[in-house]
Amino acid sequence: MRDIDMRTFVVLARTRHFGRAARELNTTQPAVSSRLAALEADFGCRLAHRGDRDFTLTPEGEKVLARFEAMLHDMDSLRQSLRSDTLARREPLRIGAIDSVSSTWMPGLIDMLHTAIPDLRIDLTVDGTKPLVQGIRRGELDLIFCLHPVLDEGFRSYTACFLEMVWAGSPQLIDPDRTYTVAELAALPIISFPRNSPPFQMIAPFFHDAQALASKLTSCNSLYAIVNLLIDGFGIGAIPTVTIRREISQNLLVALKVTKRMPPMAIIASYQASTDQDFIQMVVRHAKTAVADYCARTDPALVWPELPPRSGQAISDTAEPSRGIA
Repeated sequence: MRDIDMRTFVVLARTRHFGRAARELNTTQPAVSSRLAALEADFGCRLAHRGDRDFTLTPEGEKVLARFEAMLHDMDSLRQSLRSDTLARREPLRIGAIDSVSSTWMPGLIDMLHTAIPDLRIDLTVDGTKPLVQGIRRGELDLIFCLHPVLDEGFRSYTACFLEMVWAGSPQLIDPDRTYTVAELAALPIISFPRNSPPFQMIAPFFHDAQALASKLTSCNSLYAIVNLLIDGFGIGAIPTVTIRREISQNLLVALKVTKRMPPMAIIASYQASTDQDFIQMVVRHAKTAVADYCARTDPALVWPELPPRSGQAISDTAEPSRGIA
Protein backbone atom coordinates (compact mmCIF):
# COMPACT_ATOMS: atom_id res chain seq x y z
CA MET A 1 0.00 0.00 0.00
CA ARG A 2 1.42 3.34 -1.04
CA ASP A 3 2.17 6.12 1.39
CA ILE A 4 0.49 8.64 -0.94
CA ASP A 5 -2.77 6.65 -0.92
CA MET A 6 -2.92 6.63 2.87
CA ARG A 7 -2.13 10.35 3.06
CA THR A 8 -4.79 11.10 0.45
CA PHE A 9 -7.44 9.23 2.46
CA VAL A 10 -6.49 11.04 5.68
CA VAL A 11 -6.63 14.48 4.00
CA LEU A 12 -9.90 13.61 2.27
CA ALA A 13 -11.44 12.44 5.54
CA ARG A 14 -10.37 15.68 7.23
CA THR A 15 -11.47 18.08 4.49
CA ARG A 16 -14.49 15.98 3.41
CA HIS A 17 -14.19 17.55 -0.01
CA PHE A 18 -12.43 16.21 -3.13
CA GLY A 19 -11.54 19.67 -4.41
CA ARG A 20 -10.01 20.89 -1.14
CA ALA A 21 -8.13 17.62 -0.71
CA ALA A 22 -6.75 17.91 -4.24
CA ARG A 23 -5.53 21.46 -3.62
CA GLU A 24 -3.88 20.52 -0.33
CA LEU A 25 -2.15 17.54 -1.94
CA ASN A 26 -1.20 19.57 -5.02
CA THR A 27 -2.94 17.14 -7.33
CA THR A 28 -6.24 16.79 -9.22
CA GLN A 29 -9.70 15.69 -8.13
CA PRO A 30 -9.65 12.66 -10.47
CA ALA A 31 -6.37 11.57 -8.86
CA VAL A 32 -7.94 11.79 -5.39
CA SER A 33 -10.99 9.79 -6.57
CA SER A 34 -8.72 7.20 -8.18
CA ARG A 35 -6.71 6.72 -4.98
CA LEU A 36 -9.87 6.31 -2.91
CA ALA A 37 -11.22 3.78 -5.40
CA ALA A 38 -7.93 1.85 -5.27
CA LEU A 39 -8.13 1.66 -1.48
CA GLU A 40 -11.73 0.46 -1.58
CA ALA A 41 -10.80 -2.18 -4.13
CA ASP A 42 -7.89 -3.28 -1.98
CA PHE A 43 -9.98 -3.57 1.19
CA GLY A 44 -13.04 -4.92 -0.64
CA CYS A 45 -15.49 -2.50 0.95
CA ARG A 46 -16.83 1.03 0.77
CA LEU A 47 -14.85 3.50 2.87
CA ALA A 48 -16.95 6.61 2.22
CA HIS A 49 -20.38 7.76 1.17
CA ARG A 50 -20.04 10.54 -1.34
CA GLY A 51 -22.86 12.52 -2.81
CA ASP A 52 -23.26 15.91 -4.47
CA ARG A 53 -22.94 17.78 -1.18
CA ASP A 54 -22.28 15.23 1.55
CA PHE A 55 -19.15 13.18 2.26
CA THR A 56 -19.13 10.81 5.21
CA LEU A 57 -17.00 7.84 6.17
CA THR A 58 -18.50 4.41 6.54
CA PRO A 59 -17.83 2.46 9.75
CA GLU A 60 -15.11 0.64 7.82
CA GLY A 61 -13.74 4.00 6.68
CA GLU A 62 -13.54 5.23 10.30
CA LYS A 63 -11.47 2.14 11.23
CA VAL A 64 -9.19 2.65 8.24
CA LEU A 65 -8.78 6.35 9.08
CA ALA A 66 -7.70 5.59 12.65
CA ARG A 67 -5.21 2.96 11.52
CA PHE A 68 -3.84 5.15 8.68
CA GLU A 69 -3.33 8.10 11.05
CA ALA A 70 -1.42 5.89 13.48
CA MET A 71 0.68 4.33 10.70
CA LEU A 72 1.53 7.69 9.12
CA HIS A 73 2.44 9.14 12.50
CA ASP A 74 4.79 6.21 13.17
CA MET A 75 6.32 6.48 9.72
CA ASP A 76 6.88 10.24 10.05
CA SER A 77 8.41 9.78 13.48
CA LEU A 78 10.71 7.07 12.13
CA ARG A 79 11.79 9.23 9.21
CA GLN A 80 12.52 12.17 11.51
CA SER A 81 14.44 9.95 13.90
CA LEU A 82 16.56 8.43 11.14
CA ARG A 83 17.13 11.84 9.58
CA SER A 84 18.19 13.31 12.92
CA ASP A 85 20.53 10.38 13.61
CA THR A 86 22.05 10.70 10.15
CA LEU A 87 22.62 14.43 10.46
CA ALA A 88 24.04 13.96 13.93
CA ARG A 89 26.64 11.60 12.50
CA ARG A 90 27.41 13.89 9.60
CA GLU A 91 27.42 17.28 11.26
CA PRO A 92 29.32 19.34 11.19
CA LEU A 93 31.11 18.59 7.94
CA ARG A 94 34.65 19.77 8.64
CA ILE A 95 36.43 21.01 5.53
CA GLY A 96 39.94 22.41 5.42
CA ALA A 97 41.36 24.41 2.53
CA ILE A 98 44.31 26.60 1.65
CA ASP A 99 43.74 30.23 0.64
CA SER A 100 43.91 29.48 -3.09
CA VAL A 101 40.92 27.14 -2.76
CA SER A 102 38.84 29.19 -0.31
CA SER A 103 39.06 32.21 -2.63
CA THR A 104 38.13 30.37 -5.84
CA TRP A 105 35.77 27.38 -6.03
CA MET A 106 35.07 26.68 -2.34
CA PRO A 107 31.96 28.96 -2.26
CA GLY A 108 30.49 26.93 -5.13
CA LEU A 109 31.03 23.68 -3.22
CA ILE A 110 29.39 25.07 -0.09
CA ASP A 111 26.37 26.20 -2.12
CA MET A 112 26.04 22.73 -3.66
CA LEU A 113 26.20 21.00 -0.29
CA HIS A 114 23.61 23.33 1.24
CA THR A 115 21.32 22.67 -1.73
CA ALA A 116 21.71 18.91 -1.32
CA ILE A 117 21.38 18.97 2.50
CA PRO A 118 19.80 22.27 3.60
CA ASP A 119 20.32 21.61 7.32
CA LEU A 120 23.96 20.59 6.98
CA ARG A 121 26.36 22.64 9.07
CA ILE A 122 29.78 23.16 7.54
CA ASP A 123 32.89 24.18 9.45
CA LEU A 124 35.51 25.62 7.08
CA THR A 125 39.11 25.92 8.24
CA VAL A 126 41.46 27.99 6.06
CA ASP A 127 45.10 27.23 6.82
CA GLY A 128 48.38 26.06 5.33
CA THR A 129 49.01 22.57 3.97
CA LYS A 130 50.97 21.28 6.97
CA PRO A 131 48.34 22.22 9.61
CA LEU A 132 45.55 20.83 7.42
CA VAL A 133 47.31 17.50 6.95
CA GLN A 134 47.99 17.31 10.68
CA GLY A 135 44.36 18.18 11.42
CA ILE A 136 42.85 15.44 9.27
CA ARG A 137 45.31 12.90 10.69
CA ARG A 138 44.14 13.82 14.20
CA GLY A 139 40.51 13.35 13.14
CA GLU A 140 39.72 17.08 13.37
CA LEU A 141 38.86 17.42 9.64
CA ASP A 142 36.89 15.24 7.23
CA LEU A 143 38.09 16.60 3.90
CA ILE A 144 41.00 18.89 3.00
CA PHE A 145 42.23 20.67 -0.12
CA CYS A 146 45.91 21.55 -0.01
CA LEU A 147 49.23 20.84 -1.76
CA HIS A 148 50.17 17.42 -0.36
CA PRO A 149 48.21 14.15 -0.18
CA VAL A 150 47.61 12.32 3.08
CA LEU A 151 49.42 9.04 2.63
CA ASP A 152 48.31 7.29 5.81
CA GLU A 153 46.14 4.19 5.85
CA GLY A 154 42.43 4.97 5.91
CA PHE A 155 42.66 8.05 3.70
CA ARG A 156 42.11 8.57 0.00
CA SER A 157 43.55 11.34 -2.15
CA TYR A 158 42.99 12.70 -5.63
CA THR A 159 44.07 15.72 -7.65
CA ALA A 160 41.27 18.28 -7.57
CA CYS A 161 42.73 20.71 -10.12
CA PHE A 162 45.83 22.55 -11.30
CA LEU A 163 46.46 26.28 -10.95
CA GLU A 164 48.72 28.31 -13.20
CA MET A 165 51.48 30.04 -11.23
CA VAL A 166 52.72 33.49 -12.19
CA TRP A 167 55.34 35.92 -10.94
CA ALA A 168 53.52 39.15 -10.13
CA GLY A 169 54.40 42.56 -8.79
CA SER A 170 53.28 46.16 -8.62
CA PRO A 171 53.72 48.25 -11.79
CA GLN A 172 55.60 50.73 -9.59
CA LEU A 173 58.24 48.07 -8.95
CA ILE A 174 58.56 46.11 -12.19
CA ASP A 175 58.60 46.91 -15.91
CA PRO A 176 55.58 45.25 -17.57
CA ASP A 177 57.31 45.28 -20.98
CA ARG A 178 60.52 43.67 -19.83
CA THR A 179 61.26 39.94 -19.92
CA TYR A 180 63.05 38.96 -16.73
CA THR A 181 65.66 36.21 -16.41
CA VAL A 182 65.81 34.03 -13.31
CA ALA A 183 68.88 35.95 -12.11
CA GLU A 184 67.04 39.27 -12.53
CA LEU A 185 64.08 37.92 -10.53
CA ALA A 186 66.46 36.78 -7.80
CA ALA A 187 67.84 40.30 -7.50
CA LEU A 188 64.37 41.68 -6.67
CA PRO A 189 62.80 41.55 -3.19
CA ILE A 190 60.63 38.45 -3.03
CA ILE A 191 57.59 37.82 -0.85
CA SER A 192 57.35 34.08 -0.29
CA PHE A 193 55.51 31.60 1.87
CA PRO A 194 57.39 30.31 4.93
CA ARG A 195 60.42 28.08 4.46
CA ASN A 196 59.64 24.34 4.35
CA SER A 197 56.05 25.08 3.29
CA PRO A 198 54.90 23.43 0.02
CA PRO A 199 54.63 26.78 -1.83
CA PHE A 200 58.17 27.67 -0.80
CA GLN A 201 59.33 24.23 -1.92
CA MET A 202 58.01 25.09 -5.38
CA ILE A 203 59.84 28.44 -5.48
CA ALA A 204 63.23 27.36 -4.10
CA PRO A 205 64.13 24.94 -6.96
CA PHE A 206 63.14 27.63 -9.46
CA PHE A 207 66.22 29.62 -8.43
CA HIS A 208 68.45 26.72 -7.40
CA ASP A 209 68.17 25.02 -10.80
CA ALA A 210 69.33 28.23 -12.47
CA GLN A 211 72.10 28.67 -9.86
CA ALA A 212 70.62 32.01 -8.83
CA LEU A 213 70.59 33.24 -5.25
CA ALA A 214 67.40 34.89 -4.06
CA SER A 215 68.62 36.63 -0.94
CA LYS A 216 65.93 39.29 -0.42
CA LEU A 217 63.22 37.00 0.91
CA THR A 218 60.32 37.95 3.15
CA SER A 219 58.17 35.09 4.43
CA CYS A 220 54.42 35.28 5.05
CA ASN A 221 51.90 32.52 5.74
CA SER A 222 48.85 34.29 4.26
CA LEU A 223 48.05 34.57 0.56
CA TYR A 224 45.93 37.66 1.19
CA ALA A 225 48.74 39.36 3.08
CA ILE A 226 51.18 38.49 0.30
CA VAL A 227 48.86 40.01 -2.31
CA ASN A 228 48.60 43.23 -0.30
CA LEU A 229 52.37 43.40 0.13
CA LEU A 230 52.80 42.95 -3.63
CA ILE A 231 50.28 45.71 -4.36
CA ASP A 232 52.16 48.03 -2.02
CA GLY A 233 55.37 47.37 -3.95
CA PHE A 234 57.31 45.49 -1.26
CA GLY A 235 58.40 42.80 -3.70
CA ILE A 236 57.40 40.21 -6.28
CA GLY A 237 55.83 36.83 -5.60
CA ALA A 238 54.89 33.59 -7.32
CA ILE A 239 51.17 32.93 -6.73
CA PRO A 240 48.24 31.34 -8.57
CA THR A 241 47.09 33.66 -11.35
CA VAL A 242 43.42 32.90 -10.72
CA THR A 243 43.66 34.38 -7.22
CA ILE A 244 44.78 37.81 -8.49
CA ARG A 245 42.64 38.23 -11.63
CA ARG A 246 40.86 41.22 -10.15
CA GLU A 247 44.11 42.93 -9.11
CA ILE A 248 45.58 42.37 -12.57
CA SER A 249 42.47 43.70 -14.30
CA GLN A 250 42.64 46.83 -12.10
CA ASN A 251 46.36 47.22 -12.88
CA LEU A 252 47.20 46.92 -9.20
CA LEU A 253 49.44 43.98 -10.10
CA VAL A 254 51.19 42.95 -13.28
CA ALA A 255 52.17 39.45 -14.36
CA LEU A 256 55.89 39.46 -15.08
CA LYS A 257 57.24 38.21 -18.38
CA VAL A 258 59.88 35.63 -17.53
CA THR A 259 62.32 33.39 -19.39
CA LYS A 260 61.40 30.45 -17.13
CA ARG A 261 57.82 29.74 -16.13
CA MET A 262 56.78 28.39 -12.77
CA PRO A 263 55.26 24.89 -12.87
CA PRO A 264 51.51 24.68 -12.15
CA MET A 265 50.34 24.09 -8.61
CA ALA A 266 48.38 20.89 -8.01
CA ILE A 267 45.53 21.11 -5.50
CA ILE A 268 45.21 17.75 -3.74
CA ALA A 269 42.08 16.58 -1.96
CA SER A 270 42.32 14.06 0.87
CA TYR A 271 39.49 12.61 2.90
CA GLN A 272 38.77 10.05 5.56
CA ALA A 273 37.53 6.86 3.93
CA SER A 274 37.06 4.69 7.01
CA THR A 275 33.99 6.35 8.61
CA ASP A 276 30.62 7.44 7.16
CA GLN A 277 31.88 6.46 3.74
CA ASP A 278 28.64 7.00 1.79
CA PHE A 279 28.31 10.56 3.07
CA ILE A 280 31.96 11.46 2.40
CA GLN A 281 31.73 9.98 -1.08
CA MET A 282 28.70 12.18 -1.73
CA VAL A 283 30.65 15.23 -0.57
CA VAL A 284 33.59 14.27 -2.80
CA ARG A 285 31.28 13.96 -5.81
CA HIS A 286 29.97 17.46 -5.15
CA ALA A 287 33.53 18.72 -4.75
CA LYS A 288 34.52 17.30 -8.14
CA THR A 289 31.44 18.88 -9.71
CA ALA A 290 32.18 22.25 -8.08
CA VAL A 291 35.73 22.19 -9.44
CA ALA A 292 34.55 21.19 -12.91
CA ASP A 293 31.95 23.98 -12.93
CA TYR A 294 34.54 26.53 -11.81
CA CYS A 295 37.02 25.40 -14.46
CA ALA A 296 34.30 25.63 -17.12
CA ARG A 297 33.55 29.26 -16.12
CA THR A 298 37.18 30.33 -15.85
CA ASP A 299 39.95 30.87 -18.38
CA PRO A 300 41.31 27.34 -19.04
CA ALA A 301 44.84 28.77 -19.03
CA LEU A 302 44.44 29.67 -15.35
CA VAL A 303 42.84 26.57 -13.83
CA TRP A 304 42.14 23.14 -15.24
CA PRO A 305 41.02 19.75 -13.86
CA GLU A 306 43.67 17.52 -15.41
CA LEU A 307 47.37 17.87 -16.12
CA PRO A 308 48.29 17.37 -19.81
CA PRO A 309 49.84 13.92 -20.34
CA ARG A 310 53.23 15.39 -21.22
CA SER A 311 53.38 17.14 -17.86
CA GLY A 312 52.97 14.05 -15.70
CA GLN A 313 50.21 12.09 -14.04
CA ALA A 314 47.73 13.29 -11.46
CA ILE A 315 47.26 11.45 -8.21
CA SER A 316 44.75 8.65 -8.70
CA ASP A 317 41.83 8.18 -6.35
CA THR A 318 43.41 5.45 -4.27
CA ALA A 319 43.84 4.53 -0.65
CA GLU A 320 47.62 4.48 -0.93
CA PRO A 321 48.95 7.02 -3.45
CA SER A 322 52.47 6.55 -4.70
CA ARG A 323 54.86 8.11 -2.22
CA GLY A 324 56.91 9.45 -5.08
CA ILE A 325 54.22 12.02 -5.86
CA ALA A 326 54.54 13.84 -2.56
